[in-house]
Amino acid sequence: MLKIAFSEVYAYHLPEKHRFPMLKYELLPKQLMHEGVVLQENFFYPQNASEKDILEIHNVHYWHRLIQLNLSPSEIRAIGFPLSVRLVEREIHIAGGTLQCVTYALAHGISFNIAGGTHHAFTDRGEGFCMLNDQAIGANYLLRKKKAQRVLILDLDVHQGNGTAEIFKNEPRVFTFSMHGAKNYPIRKEQSDLDIDLEDGCKDETYLALLMQHLNEVTQGFHPDFIFYQAGVDVLATDKLGRLGLTKAGCKKRDQYVLEFAHREQIPMVVCMGGGYSPNIKDIIDAHANTFKLAQQIFF
Repeated sequence: MLKIAFSEVYAYHLPEKHRFPMLKYELLPKQLMHEGVVLQENFFYPQNASEKDILEIHNVHYWHRLIQLNLSPSEIRAIGFPLSVRLVEREIHIAGGTLQCVTYALAHGISFNIAGGTHHAFTDRGEGFCMLNDQAIGANYLLRKKKAQRVLILDLDVHQGNGTAEIFKNEPRVFTFSMHGAKNYPIRKEQSDLDIDLEDGCKDETYLALLMQHLNEVTQGFHPDFIFYQAGVDVLATDKLGRLGLTKAGCKKRDQYVLEFAHREQIPMVVCMGGGYSPNIKDIIDAHANTFKLAQQIFF
């Protein structure tokens, strides 16, 4: 059974006209059930990540200032959300969901977090709507518990996974692979193990060819035994922050290729939904829903 981490805590109340589409966390589970893609029993309520798991990745000084709401105004601006106890609890909850997804993926081949993919969170700071790096916490857990030997973090959000790259820059057991807009945020990029910079307006055919080529090369050289997939849908041409030119069909083919690859190679995978900022929320929900539909078709 496909198991999906979801909690109403994910949908954090933001000021009116904030550019982050928090509503998608309410709408996506409802849409999946409305279309018959999943049932209520597919969802599980995540536990909070433990402080121990968080501090395996994040600097203790940053962690203490975060939970005490003692970040500087510039640090809060970089994160992009108004800081509050509930916001921090949300982030801890999301990280816990990804950690629990690891167990389900090992058992069933794949698992999803409705949220997560907080790839702009660094060891010692947050950026870009991210405060704790859930996939990094999950990868470290796998390695520490010897449940995996080589972890691939495949980041196909339109923005480079700069925090993830920084966290694992000296960790050879984790391979960070990011395909992202060359001229998009972050302006100052970190160095992943593999960065594929995409020009503005990149279309389906070019994008998919690059993905297929490089994913095959990475896996043949690195031989991952677990994959974290950051499946942001801000690659869509409709996305107000994305600057690429993918259609919904192209985004679906991207996900199909990744999921079929993991299934064929029998590599367990945790999928986190990542970004998506199209003005019409339906475009975001449709693209995210396609990923879940594909997982049901391919794995179950």
